[in-house]
Formats: sequence, structure tokens, C-alpha cells
Amino acid sequence: MKKNLVPLFVMVCLAGSLSARAARTTFPVVFAHGMAGFDDILGYAYWGDDYGVFVGDPCDEFLEVTCNNNIDTGQRAHQTATYPFQSSTVRGLDVANQIESYMATVGATQVNLVGHSQGGFDIRRAARILFERRGRQVVRVLISISSPHRGSPVAKHVLNLGAGVTSVINALARMFGNVVYRPGNDGFAAAKQLVYDDWPNDGIQTGAKLFNQQNPVDSRYAARYASLITAQNGLSVNPALYLVVEGFHNIDGDGYCVDDCDGDGAAGRGNGNRTDLDDDGLVGINSQQMGHRLRYNVCTLCFDSITTDTSLGYLGNLNAPSSSEMTSLASVINQDHLDVIGVPPDTFDEMEFYGALIDYIAYWD
Repeated sequence: MKKNLVPLFVMVCLAGSLSARAARTTFPVVFAHGMAGFDDILGYAYWGDDYGVFVGDPCDEFLEVTCNNNIDTGQRAHQTATYPFQSSTVRGLDVANQIESYMATVGATQVNLVGHSQGGFDIRRAARILFERRGRQVVRVLISISSPHRGSPVAKHVLNLGAGVTSVINALARMFGNVVYRPGNDGFAAAKQLVYDDWPNDGIQTGAKLFNQQNPVDSRYAARYASLITAQNGLSVNPALYLVVEGFHNIDGDGYCVDDCDGDGAAGRGNGNRTDLDDDGLVGINSQQMGHRLRYNVCTLCFDSITTDTSLGYLGNLNAPSSSEMTSLASVINQDHLDVIGVPPDTFDEMEFYGALIDYIAYWD
């Protein structure tokens, strides 16, 4: 009898995993892409799985299969598409305008925001703009993924090329897609945004440190702030990022220091080992936490989940993290900067990951 119970148990688990779906959020989820993104990046759909299916697309049509069956059929989600290369002051305004237009279309009074990479800057700016326009909190849950809240050494390395920076940015533009040539792109402004300190001697105040002061983690702008952190060993990252590591800059991103103590363009300092699990190819782990740190829990025979890692505390002042918030590997997702948005090759299940993320948002919105 006991032997017969084993396959029955497996069948029940499988049935549960196939039928489990994320709870539907009260308010729509809006996704904001990072630098060099638009509707695609490297020729692959941004916010898609390896086949280009939008992670927020519910299976709400008869016999629809190109959709995310991990989310509720009534889930509302939307992608913004802003300047691939610009400061987040400009991008954030553009994102805020698109959010307002979307809210008017669907009749939403509030939204939840998810931003990848520089998109994590953009949604903080957008949340403040929406608050100031409406005189109330518009954003419920605001989540960043792989965002360089305290700068990226790659950005400074590009700027240090001096006269060669234009050709580098143009090369990146060609690599990441022709949409970057739309009017309004400014590669210098984009790179200066992602350096921690103000870029010197240009007469314009920029940098992540100043941006954090102007667009802080503030309960007036969003009810809940949280972040997901990614890192992989340098030999494991996406081939495009491996070229960055080999040809541009290999980040040493898990040492503690409040400001940019080693002058690499990001707050913190290295621990002397550039090949350990301290960055995702573009951003060090000491730059990524904002608000609560989230943990992605993979379940083989059941629905994945995302929970709050309470051991790392809450990072409200982005310019003053604790040592553990800058160096701990707790809850770090072992994926590179591009794996989590659907750029192959990878072994990452984007559909279930974003299903779990939407389920987390539904709990809090």
C-alpha cells in the first residue's frame, strides 16, 4: 500500500504545480526596462522568456499558448519603452507620462512598478513625479532587479575612455538595436547617471549619489520598496557580458565602504578578488539592495515563491547602506544581468520567476 502512495503523491504534487498560479494583483504591474533596452535588447524581447513571450501576458484567450500560464488570467501588466540612452531624470519623466496614460486607459488609480537595471532608477523618479502631480501616493509596490543604485564601475570605465567614449556608445547602440537612434538619446548622460559621484568639470551635477538624494526611498512615493540582487562567477555570465568583462572592466563588487572609496565609479570597495560571486557582469552586489532584499525560492514540484529576507534589514537611505547590505551573498540570485530579462543562453525560468514576483506584489498591494 505504501508503495502505491508514492506515485499518487508525485501526481498530486505535479497537479498542484501545474494548476498553481500567482494571485492577481489589485493594481496593474508596469515594467520598466534598463539602459540599451526598448522593446528588445540584443535582438531578444525585453521582459520575455527565451522565445520572446512577455512575462506579464496572461493566458486569457481561447487555446492561447504564447503566454505566461503562471499568472492569473485576469492579471493586468504593461511595458514602458523609453530612451535607451539617457539620464534617469529624463527617462523617469517619460516613464511617468507613459504610466499615467496607461492608468487612464485601464481606469487604474494606482500601479505597481518593476524596473530592471537603470529601470530601477527610472521607476523611483516616476513614483516621485506621480506623487507630486496627484498629491497622493500612486505606487503601491516598487521593485528593482539588478539595479546599480550606488553606481557601476563599467559606466565609469566607459567615461574614462574620454574621446573614445562616443565610438564605444555608438558601438553599443549598434549592438543593442537600431531603436537607440531615436531622437533624444544621450549616451554621455546615461553613463554619467550610473557613476556614483558627480562627473567632474562638466558644469552639470549628475551621478547616482545625487539622484538618490533627489529621488529617495520614501513612503509618500511608494508603499513598499524591495529589490532582487543578481550575481554570477565571471566565467559563467552571458557571452555578451563576458566580452564586457574581458574587454572593458571586471567588477570587484562586494567590499564595504559607504562612498566610492576606491574610485571605481560605484560606492563601496572591492575585497581584492574580481572572480568571485560579487557581480552580475555589469553591477556589483554592493550596489543593488534597495528597501527590502527579496529571496527567490525555487520549488521543483510546486510553484516558486519570492519572500522578504528579513535578515538583511531595510535599506531606506540608499547612500548609507550597512556592511551586510553591501557584502552579503544572502538571497543573491545566481544569474547574470541579462538572464533575468530573457536573453539566452540561460537555464532561468523567466515565466515562473515573474509569476512568483507578481504573486509577491499581490500580497502587498
